[in-house]
Amino acid sequence: MAYIGRGTESISNVEVLDNLTFDGSASYTLQKSSVNFVPSSANNLLISISGVVQQGNFSVSGSTITFDTTVSGSDTCDWILHYGTGLITTVADGAITEAKLGSNAVTTAKINNGAITSAKLDSGLALGKIGQVVSVTHTSDQTTTSTSWSDITGFNVSITPSATTSKILILTDIEFYIAGSGQGLNGLVKVLRDKPSANTDIVQRRSQSYSQDGTGVEYENQVSFIYLDSPSTTSAIDYKIQFRLGSGSSVSVNHSNNKTGSLTLMEVLA
Repeated sequence: MAYIGRGTESISNVEVLDNLTFDGSASYTLQKSSVNFVPSSANNLLISISGVVQQGNFSVSGSTITFDTTVSGSDTCDWILHYGTGLITTVADGAITEAKLGSNAVTTAKINNGAITSAKLDSGLALGKIGQVVSVTHTSDQTTTSTSWSDITGFNVSITPSATTSKILILTDIEFYIAGSGQGLNGLVKVLRDKPSANTDIVQRRSQSYSQDGTGVEYENQVSFIYLDSPSTTSAIDYKIQFRLGSGSSVSVNHSNNKTGSLTLMEVLA
């Protein structure tokens, strides 16, 4: 069949497929350069048989084309054209394959905000970033004369890790006051993981003061520490702070009105 215009090889979005050899069947295998070819859809194919252009009277499944009726072995396939997405107004479902995407074609600007979730990240990718931060500030004065551990009221915070491989970075700062007379007055403070397993000791510090003259006075100390915990859970975790008297008459936290304490938790992603 005659064709007026530029050659089909000049149309960048049209592919010329291998001619079919008819044998009286209805189904045939589409190929390009002797390799099976999967068209975008039946609507993207235009076929000439014995000088008559065929369109809409066949279906495709994978690389198999099936005509509505059998094609006589005496018929000749003149040409088969596969029209690419550049020549149609609507891209067919599944038409854009991985092979059709050019290198570096997808830029950051084309990725929707929040579209890439953690599930899409390679499990071996070392991000090493902070996933979340929670914190509590403690301002109330609390005093104990006991040498047994007791909770510092309101000095607790909860965090839920996003993965069992996450670590929790604990940052604590506490104002400590020790009252008494004599040498080596001290108090103790510790952080516990109170959930899911109750009262698991994480880290402990001692606040100590030395009296020069042995008189009964109060000694101010600041207790700060950093600790990296490995809870290995995705359940909610409660961290809390306890304190007790070591030596002296009493130990207090936030004894002065202008003093505060803080407990900060950071999830460090694996």
